[in-house]
Amino acid sequence: MEIIAPIGVLLGVAAIIYFSIREINIIIAAPMATILVVLLNNMSIVDSLLGKEANNYMGALSTYIMNYFAIFLLGSILAKLMETSGATVSIAEFILNKVGYDNPYRVLVAIFLISALLTYGGISLFVVMFAVLPLARSLFKKMDLSWNLIQVPLWLGIATFTMTILPGTPAIQNVIPIQYLNTSLTAALIPSVLGSIGCIVFGLVYMKYCLKKSLAKGETYATYTNGQKEDVVDKKTPSFIASVAPLALLIIVAIVGSIVGNEFMKKNIIYIALLTGIVTAFILFYGYIDNKISTLSVGASGSIGPIFATASAVAFGAVVMIAPGFGIFSDLILNIPGSPLISLTVLTSAMSAITGSSSGALGIVMPNFAQYYLDAGLNPEMIHRVAAVASNILTIVPQSGVLLTFLSLTGLNHKTGFKQTFITVFGSTLVAECIIIIVGSFL
Repeated sequence: MEIIAPIGVLLGVAAIIYFSIREINIIIAAPMATILVVLLNNMSIVDSLLGKEANNYMGALSTYIMNYFAIFLLGSILAKLMETSGATVSIAEFILNKVGYDNPYRVLVAIFLISALLTYGGISLFVVMFAVLPLARSLFKKMDLSWNLIQVPLWLGIATFTMTILPGTPAIQNVIPIQYLNTSLTAALIPSVLGSIGCIVFGLVYMKYCLKKSLAKGETYATYTNGQKEDVVDKKTPSFIASVAPLALLIIVAIVGSIVGNEFMKKNIIYIALLTGIVTAFILFYGYIDNKISTLSVGASGSIGPIFATASAVAFGAVVMIAPGFGIFSDLILNIPGSPLISLTVLTSAMSAITGSSSGALGIVMPNFAQYYLDAGLNPEMIHRVAAVASNILTIVPQSGVLLTFLSLTGLNHKTGFKQTFITVFGSTLVAECIIIIVGSFL
């Protein structure tokens, strides 16, 4: 009977991946897979699914929505204001004038740099997606680039070195380990910097490879947009300065508030920054938006699907974590031979793959295993950095909430929008992790 429990965990994970690939909505797929895990682990189906505790399905789902709905809502509204006003088109044209219409690789690099700047500035990767994707869509339309290429520059910018590797990043993945290890945002400084360089080099080389392959195949913007090449509507747009002002103010408010604000301000600055961006956009773009109320309504409703998709995947992972059958896997990982940093990497990345969330994985690994690795004699700063980076290695899985949000916003699916995303995040982060472990072992 004991063997059924771990098999149930594996079947549950396999089920949610299968359902996701079959394009069954995660809101349906997640509870179905959760029921499978619950039944085969002899857990209470009522408590596990309907309980309000953090590790029950509805409890985890509602907690996630409560914690992050405001960010999704405000981010979606800001993105809609920028898209409807033509601000994204204005920014896109400015970038194209600078990098040239004859060099698509420079355009991809520009999108990567914009995404990286925003996320390193402390902006949630979900918010960056809301802001950057409309801008990128305008660029891709004008240059007639294959839309699925957006995967590499966007993910390289928002979900690799600026999230878990580069010292000082204010991302939550870099914050969680601090309370358990008494470290800082710049933990393992030298290994982290070298790891970031390796991550970026891998990503840029892979981006060039994907672009060359796409151009050789003759792919265009219409190839992955339902076979229909969308027309770019010519309309009066805001100036470049006005167009970037809301995003610039958002970044400035977020960074300044994080540095000089009190504890309350630091925890809530993202809401103030987003509201600042929205108010600024509404004022500057007032004359460029025909139906103001409709734009706000569409932007608000656009946040519902993405946040429920993300919360459903996280809720599934929360139940799996307390399933009796999961214990056998954690025991096996902890006993991997070699440096404890290797088992830490495997453990954290496995947790991330199951939950589909890097922050969710760290939220489980740190309170439960930080002391174990400290007792093993590891440097706290190395535990911090290795765990943070490891949480991102396998965070892109078919049921990952952030991936589902990306697919929802881009119109791509698992067939057209997963492979390059996975390789970008997995490959670049794994390269960084190897560099950090090797360099850290010598320092």
